[in-house]
Amino acid sequence: MVTAEFAEVSPQIRPGRWIPSPAVEDDSTETPAHHLPGLDEIEQQCWQAFLESSALLLSTVNRQLLARHSLSLFDFLVLQSLARSADGSARMGDLAHALVLAPSRLTELMRRMESQGLVRRSRSRTDGRGVLASITREGRAVVRLAARTYAYSVRACYHAQVSRPQMIALGDSCRRISVPLKASAKSKRGVGRPDRGH
Repeated sequence: MVTAEFAEVSPQIRPGRWIPSPAVEDDSTETPAHHLPGLDEIEQQCWQAFLESSALLLSTVNRQLLARHSLSLFDFLVLQSLARSADGSARMGDLAHALVLAPSRLTELMRRMESQGLVRRSRSRTDGRGVLASITREGRAVVRLAARTYAYSVRACYHAQVSRPQMIALGDSCRRISVPLKASAKSKRGVGRPDRGH
């Protein structure tokens, strides 16, 4: 579950004191146990800081949503995406891609939320093979309340910790990282592949 993924995250990450550059010989007797070939000290520290802050942010927001609304972070993101769509519906495949979730993972979330009356699934009327996910009236009511908690958490844990220029620069950096990764994932998934059986 997403709950387990985020609520139990407690990273024990500490920046390495010595990470050699690619020019350092790997067989050096001075190489420490945590040596990562090809990363210098600054690269390693920045990467570790990114990992730690990401894990803590996701864990904190997830925990607050669970405590106040019994929704995991991805429960909320699914409901929010559906609520913001034109007719409250989206193809399961498109939703999985937008939220960077494996189809099987999304199916698991949808089954649980469907049993709670927050969403429903149906066959697409256009091709009969795709599966549509739709938010219910109860789902809209739940996500409307949860959005306040989500926004407060994001502002307190993220926006309040950096200046606006820093926020914009960080957003740009994340987009630069995401774009090629999304393109790679899309090419591996296959363009135009039918959205079957989710």
